[in-house]
Order: sequence, then structure tokens, then C-alpha cells
Amino acid sequence: MQLSLGNDDDIGGRAGASDAPGPAVPLAERLRPRHLDEVIGQRHLLGPGKPLRVAFESGRPHSMIFWGPPGVGKTTLARLMADGFDAQFLSVSAVLGGVKEIRDAVESARVAQAQGRRTILFVDEVHRFNKSQQDAFLPHVESGLFVFIGATTENPSFEVNGALLSRARVYVLEALGADDLRALLERARDALGVALDAEAAERLVASADGDARRLLNSLEVAADAARATGIATIDTAFLESSMSQDLRRFDKGGDAFYDQISALHKSVRGSDPDASLYWFCRMIDGGADPRYLARRIVRMANEDIGLADPRGSRIALDAAETYERLGSPEGELALAQAVVFLACAAKSNRVYKAYGAAMAYVREQGSAPVPMHLRNAPTKLMKQLGHGEGYRYAHDEPGAFARGETYFPPGLGARFYEPSDRGLEAAIGNKLARLRGESPEGSADGDSGG
Repeated sequence: MQLSLGNDDDIGGRAGASDAPGPAVPLAERLRPRHLDEVIGQRHLLGPGKPLRVAFESGRPHSMIFWGPPGVGKTTLARLMADGFDAQFLSVSAVLGGVKEIRDAVESARVAQAQGRRTILFVDEVHRFNKSQQDAFLPHVESGLFVFIGATTENPSFEVNGALLSRARVYVLEALGADDLRALLERARDALGVALDAEAAERLVASADGDARRLLNSLEVAADAARATGIATIDTAFLESSMSQDLRRFDKGGDAFYDQISALHKSVRGSDPDASLYWFCRMIDGGADPRYLARRIVRMANEDIGLADPRGSRIALDAAETYERLGSPEGELALAQAVVFLACAAKSNRVYKAYGAAMAYVREQGSAPVPMHLRNAPTKLMKQLGHGEGYRYAHDEPGAFARGETYFPPGLGARFYEPSDRGLEAAIGNKLARLRGESPEGSADGDSGG
């Protein structure tokens, strides 16, 4: 049964060790905060007058959802809330638990309620429960049988049922900053009694990537290895040899993934080649599939560069093909080149906007008939029925432009595409203005291109 009264694995950092750590207790558990003031990080929630601090001090616990990356203190805060309100703390893992565990938690909460005691039910990875499992909490949250606290690394707007979400306040927990991790590392080093040079300490902070538990686990592994080999001071070389491969925190299907691809796309759109390269490399370093990045780069070329520089689309496609031929890591250079080119290229989203407007117009207007003069007429019968009658062949007109001809269905017409004044699109805009008679040159027959 995955119902727990005290075993959890989240850590937010503590300013002191527990009373009786015991040799088998992991460092992260030994340093788990026992008081709100011992929590390192989350000042935006725990500082004076901040939302979670106020919730702790109010004496009235409410249901909530902690949303944030691993190792930032979600479980720790739930436990501290139970301690602060002298409530029974029950923990259910949505990864390993199910309906039985939910029922057991409900029964335990009823026993506590009969004894006049509150219950705080903590559901770790709540997004992994399906709709019916999440719905099972609703009547008990509404009746006040327990205070519900969910923890998730995924966006609760997408992963938590609306009914449950409406009954809980969402608190966004942030990855720990470098200063927070350094403070936690200092206390952990004192608790272990281990010497660590400055470069190795910074290496640990960087590899933790905002995750307190990861920092503590890495330090503990290195300290154990140092004691076993008689090393007095841990330096970077020893740290590298004792640690497993350094992998950045990168969820290929979660919010970190989509946040980073969003940052890449917006950096390209914002014409910042350096930031674009940074986010591209962040994703490659974190394990993103280069083929996925190639598809997104092609999308960027068509959405944000468009006809301002049509070369962007071709370069993006060439980069994708190059990656398919060369693979990693050689092919990634072609993708990086495409990213830089797109960031530096003239920008236009006018085709992207025109496409959206045209699709909306089509849906609004329905299936209007094709005008007779535009209909296909491959047979004698179709010609007799008037198909194609009155059509003006543009190449037979001056400048290959049938001035005054209409190509919309009767009664319809709209202007979707308005070229920008950037790159090739500036010339396209001038040409269309001439053809439409909207510029001084428009009075002349035909058009020379442009």
C-alpha cells in the first residue's frame, strides 16, 4: 500500500540536521526542514506577507496544488503544513497507488476526524491519476474530511481535473537559484564533515540545475567515495569521477520542454541569434530530439520569416535534410546554422496571419459556389453549361494581369494578405499596390514584376 504517514522524498533544504539522523538515513532526509523558517528558497511564497506564509499563519488550512520542478520542496511544505496545524499527514503516490490507496486514506481521515484531529492528504504526482481517480477526492474535499494538497511537475491547467482544480489554490514553486543551492550545500557540507574546494562546489551547484535533492544526493555520493578512498578534500576531478553522467533537468514531454522550445522560437522571432543559439544548445544538451527541433525550425521559417526572406524556408529544410544524412553530432551544426540565419533574417508573419484570417473567413462563409467563369470545362457538355465562360486568361492581358477580374464567389471578397515593408515582402507589397491601382504606377497597364 502506498499510503504513508511519513515517508517522502522531496526536499527544500534545511538549516540544520535532525535530532537523530542515523547512518542509513539519506542526507536529503536528514536535512529536511522541521520549521518553515528553515526552508531554503521559495521566498516569493514564504517571505513575510507572501501567500504561503499567510496560509501557514492563518490557522485555516486550505486545499492547494504545488506546481514546480523536482526537488524544490513540494513534499516538505506539505509536511510542514501538517505539523503547523497539528494534523495527521497522509501521503499517497499517484505513480504507485490507485483507488485502494485513496480509500485507505479516506478511512484513516475518518478515524482522525472522529478523534477531533485534522488530516492533510498529500498526493504526489497527482497528474498521474486519471479523471475518475481525481474525482474520488472531490466529495471529501468538499465535506472537509481532509485538506487536499497535490504536487505536480506538470501544468495543472492541463493535467488536473477542472473540478478539483477549482477547489484548490495553485502555488507555483520555482527551481532553487544558485545562491539557495550554495547555502544548502554549505549546511550539507557541515553535516557530512567533508571538505570541498570552491571549484567543485560550483560544479555541484551547476549540475544540480535547481534541484535540491539532486545536489544533496550528488554530494553524499562524492563524500562516501572520498571517505572510502581516503581523499581529504573533494576537488573537481574527483567529483567528476564519482558522479554519474551529468544530465540537465529536461522533461521531453512536460512544461520544461515546451517552455524551452517557446524560448527558442521567441528568440528567433526577436532577431537575437545569441539567445537563439543558447536555447537551441540547451535543448540539445538536455536530450531533445534534433528531428523535433528541425521540424520546429521549419515552422519558424514559415511563421516568422515568411516571404520577407523565402530563403529561410529552404535553409531550414536543407538543415533538416543534412541532419538526416549526417546524424549527431555533425548534423546539429546545420540546424544551428539555420537557427542563426532565421534569427538574423527579415521578419514577417503576414502570410501566417493571412492564412489564419482566410481560414476563419472560409468557416464563417460556408461553401459558396465556384463562379461559372472559374469552373473547369474539359468536356463539351460542361462548356455548354457555361463552365469557364467569360474567363480572362491573364497571360493574354497586358502585363499578364486581367485588371478588374474577380476570383471570389459572388458576394464575397476580403483582403487577407497585407505584405510588410521588410525584405522581399516590401517589393511584393509595391507590386500588389500597383496591380490594385493603389499607387501612382497603378494607372499604367500591366506590371513589370518586382
